[in-house]
Amino acid sequence: MQQEFTLGIEEEYLLVDRDSLQLAHAPTALIEACQSDFEGQVSPEFLQCQIEVGTRPHATIKSAREDLKRLRSCVSKRAAEYNMAPIAVSCHPFANWKDQHHTRRERYDALQHALGGVARRMLICGMHVHVGIENQALRADLMPQLSYFLPHLLALSTSSPYWNGEDTGLSSYRLTVFDNLPRTGLPPVFSSWGEYERTTGVLVELGVIEDTSKIWWDLRPSHRFPTLETRIMDVQPRLEHTLSLAALAQALTRMLCRLKARNLRWRQYDKFLIGENRWRAQRYGVGEGLIDFGDRSIKPMAELMGELMGMLAEDTEALGTMTEIARLRHIAETGTSSTRQRRVHAEAVARGDDPGKAVVSHLIEEFHADL
Repeated sequence: MQQEFTLGIEEEYLLVDRDSLQLAHAPTALIEACQSDFEGQVSPEFLQCQIEVGTRPHATIKSAREDLKRLRSCVSKRAAEYNMAPIAVSCHPFANWKDQHHTRRERYDALQHALGGVARRMLICGMHVHVGIENQALRADLMPQLSYFLPHLLALSTSSPYWNGEDTGLSSYRLTVFDNLPRTGLPPVFSSWGEYERTTGVLVELGVIEDTSKIWWDLRPSHRFPTLETRIMDVQPRLEHTLSLAALAQALTRMLCRLKARNLRWRQYDKFLIGENRWRAQRYGVGEGLIDFGDRSIKPMAELMGELMGMLAEDTEALGTMTEIARLRHIAETGTSSTRQRRVHAEAVARGDDPGKAVVSHLIEEFHADL
């Protein structure tokens, strides 16, 4: 195969005050300092308590790791100058969205106006993985096949069990909030790149959206880059878990291209069925398994990861990501960040400590564990 399958990773972080562990507004000087350190790779996000980073495109997981590690270290160092710390989690354990304010920029003012009250609840963070696919027709062909695996990626990434200080019972409450926006969820099935352009072009031509960057499906062709952008995942407290999920998205893409080169393809299932697995991942994380539509059974996530590792062996070896993918098997067996947060919460309650603050302290520690 001549495809390079370059890898790019975007992450959104929350900033917390190191003393109160409440959310803190990012000073303009903090954002500017990070942007000075990494031109074009750091930006403010919709809410003032958020900051976003993005790697350059990378040919290997090793170079992606180095880039993301530097970005995380930079944000941590600059935040510390203001007695703040970043946490890479999709929902703050006890913050109230009503207390937050959006960043005053033309782009975000327009978004607030367009989305109304829905935008105010967007106290959530995600991670996006870009895999380079130069050919537009190939991007359209891969989308419905890759969609089958979106619930798997979500299940392995869940990091948002709490909302407004309450355990929601979900492993990814972030997705519940995000799904209130228009143009979200599983992507439609397009028969060609031309059909994708004609369909999305209707909204652009009518002025409903300025461009396809305002389409927020779980998986989409990037508006800015020649990539497929996977957007379904919760952001990861630990750097190495981010890299493992990115490696899985990359390996799955390569595997589907490898099948295409042999005149094969992954079977396409109705969105109704994929949506059921999406809900199971959102609700249970890795705890209750997903539906294997091939043999019509519900399989534990560890078993599914074992099967995936076998299918992807050729691809992970070629990409040099066998270690990263193997780590996902461990996550499937032991639990995601949501599992760990709930454990820390329960231990704090047993000690008589503030459980919400204990979880935030744990998330600060995890952010810095791999730096």
